[in-house]
Amino acid sequence: MYQPFSPSTESLPAQLPPSGSIQWTSPSNIALIKYWGKKGVQLPMNASLSVTLRESVSHVTLDFQQTEKGLGGADFYFEGQEHPVFNKLVMSYLEHIRPWFPFLNRLWLKIDSRNSFPHSAGIASSASFMSALALCICQLENYPLKEYGSDFLRKASFMARLGSGSAARSVYGKMAAWGKHPAIHDSSDQYAIPFPEKIPAIFQNLQDTIVVVDAGTKKVSSSQGHQLMKNHPYAQTRLKQANQNFHKILEAAENSNWKTFASIIENEALSLHAMMLSSIPGFSLLKQQTLEIIEKVKNFRDKHNAMITFTLDAGPNVHLLYPHQERKMVLPFIHDQIKPLAENERIIADQMGNGPQPGNKK
Repeated sequence: MYQPFSPSTESLPAQLPPSGSIQWTSPSNIALIKYWGKKGVQLPMNASLSVTLRESVSHVTLDFQQTEKGLGGADFYFEGQEHPVFNKLVMSYLEHIRPWFPFLNRLWLKIDSRNSFPHSAGIASSASFMSALALCICQLENYPLKEYGSDFLRKASFMARLGSGSAARSVYGKMAAWGKHPAIHDSSDQYAIPFPEKIPAIFQNLQDTIVVVDAGTKKVSSSQGHQLMKNHPYAQTRLKQANQNFHKILEAAENSNWKTFASIIENEALSLHAMMLSSIPGFSLLKQQTLEIIEKVKNFRDKHNAMITFTLDAGPNVHLLYPHQERKMVLPFIHDQIKPLAENERIIADQMGNGPQPGNKK
């Protein structure tokens, strides 16, 4: 299969010192147009579109030290502590990307990841972590890079995708598209690209209040859910729907049409969970509180003509999206009617962000 980036050389980057440290802070993202189902090696069955978050980020510090050839390796820490499950995933990822970065055979790495949000809060921590780690390694290759142009970010997106599909989108701020789509020039299954159009004022500074309905581990992981799409009876219909919704949401954004924008987002969220219900075997990740929140949002919107919508990731937690200008109307509603439905009344205030930053911006 075509790969846009060739493997690197065996030699260490020319200006790499004997030891040093690199830091990146990278955000999570929430998909508006969902991808569900994979092909090949971490490639999406359909194009997706996401909003980059600002507050929900992972801080990754990569300390490195040169070693003799063949003695490279890594230690991984989450929140300063060893974590065997995460460690296994990180080691597998580093082995996967080694053909592109064979100089890793001569480096010992210490990787420390910290989140600004609880790991089990229903936010895609794999997207924020894997994008931050990919940015660290790509900077390691280009040490001591100070400017981060489109080529650097594209390669980081490609590498992040190999660890977590949605991480490909977290490399960019505002909005990002991942997956080949005829409506987006230069779009690719191999990496994400920044949203190519000017984002209208109504969608700038989009607010995202995350309602944590259940912070527990999902009974069916996203990886397992993606696998079930391979023999799903409605797979082709869903792919057609996603591609059509992608066209429609671009038109809605171009025309600053909030009502259409919101209806597409909700259709995508509910379709995602409908695919889970109709899988073989079928499963549901929704909770009763999830459905209650959706109904309350719809009722509030109809009664007050408010610009608020919802979306869901592959889980029970609800993202409430609304323009910044609606905060005065929406926030009391969230506090009074929605917060009591959250687990331990946990809600997380977030909004559209500008993307990753070098250094740990705590």
